[in-house]
Amino acid sequence: MTPPQARQAAHRLRLLLQTARDMMVSMGPLLLLGGGLLVAAYWWLDPQPPSQVRLATGPAGSAYAGFGDGYAKALARERIQVQLLATEGAQDDLALLRAGAADVGFVRGGMADPAADTEAGIVSLGSLFYEPIWVFYRRDLAIARRQPGGELQRLTQLRGLRVNVDQDGSGVPQIAEKLLALNQLKASDLRLSNLAPDEAGAALRQRKLDAAVLISAPQAGLIRALLQDPAIALMPFEQNEAYSRHLPFLSTVTLPRGVVDLAADLPPHDVPLLATTTALLAREQTHPALRQLFAQAALGQHSEAGWFNGARDFPNTRTSELPVSAEGDRAINGTPPAWSRYLPFWAGNLLERMWLVVGGLLVLMLPLSRVVPPLYTFRVRSRVFRWYARLRDVEAKLETGTGERDALLDELDELDRVTHRIAVPLSYADELYALRNNIHAVRKRLMARRSPTGDGLAD
Repeated sequence: MTPPQARQAAHRLRLLLQTARDMMVSMGPLLLLGGGLLVAAYWWLDPQPPSQVRLATGPAGSAYAGFGDGYAKALARERIQVQLLATEGAQDDLALLRAGAADVGFVRGGMADPAADTEAGIVSLGSLFYEPIWVFYRRDLAIARRQPGGELQRLTQLRGLRVNVDQDGSGVPQIAEKLLALNQLKASDLRLSNLAPDEAGAALRQRKLDAAVLISAPQAGLIRALLQDPAIALMPFEQNEAYSRHLPFLSTVTLPRGVVDLAADLPPHDVPLLATTTALLAREQTHPALRQLFAQAALGQHSEAGWFNGARDFPNTRTSELPVSAEGDRAINGTPPAWSRYLPFWAGNLLERMWLVVGGLLVLMLPLSRVVPPLYTFRVRSRVFRWYARLRDVEAKLETGTGERDALLDELDELDRVTHRIAVPLSYADELYALRNNIHAVRKRLMARRSPTGDGLAD
């Protein structure tokens, strides 16, 4: 590259950098305002969830515990750690939610107080699955008592027997009490105990119990084991429709013939049962993004067909006792945003929660952006116009004859060198050339007006 070409390239680079600087300085106030508002909105909305959340599950080995593991794995993919809180059951889960010791929990129907819990800020993320009421009893007991068909068919036939109704924190004793009351039975009419489900199953097999009332999803290992034990029988609720009319939180379901074991034809006939509907509850203080993640995970956990429901019957928002949060309703009934298929969760969540703010800022910034062109114009023109002050000073000295000729010529030469280093966009070049012409005009006047003594200026 020849020296002239190098000088030309350097001039172009200087012009480009100067233009970029002028643009940044002109847009600076607007960018600072927009950035400040965006930071304030981010702080206020808090779009990114915490990295840890507490999920209240049931006892170890229960269906709740199994589902809890599934949720933990689903949220781990989004780098959210789920702390599983083992409890005695749904009643304990609800107590932890009320106390703020858990963020999310499994709670079966009939446990919540709709008015009080809504006031306390507990919301539903959707109903997840049926939990049938299983009344298992020893088959030989029914035969020994000469029951019709060798089966127990009504709760009144449990009078005087050793019956386990699960632990207090499970919520089963409260539901069992309501069922007994409908049959005009008191707790004192039975020999009740409160063993944990696994202990109750073992005691039933060892003939230390006559019957056990369990409420659990069929995925629990204990339920499947008892259904396949030839020494244990399941009591049907032939009056399930009547029960559901008296206790609206109960649903009527049927255990289909052969669903437990088709080859062995277990059960040998359809069994009418009652079931509660378990919901995933959360606190309103739980971060919205976490509620959204749990609701989305529920779709993967509970949408398949089961013993008592068809595919996509769950999760749903139709059977929730408490208000359904916006996140749960959108995940279950809505259409996921298009960007969720392409962006990672953190980016999609940030976009979803900030797009309104960004849109509002754009609407606000558009009118304010009108000040940018005048600011840019002022900054570019000021690089030219500020030298007019020195030129006017030289001209004033020329007019009044107070300056020395050589000193004024030196100052004009300096002004001329400075203006040749000024870089402005082409659209402003006319003002730069006008300045140079004015400098040249003043020089010509200075050269034409000489002092008779040689040390000053005169007419």
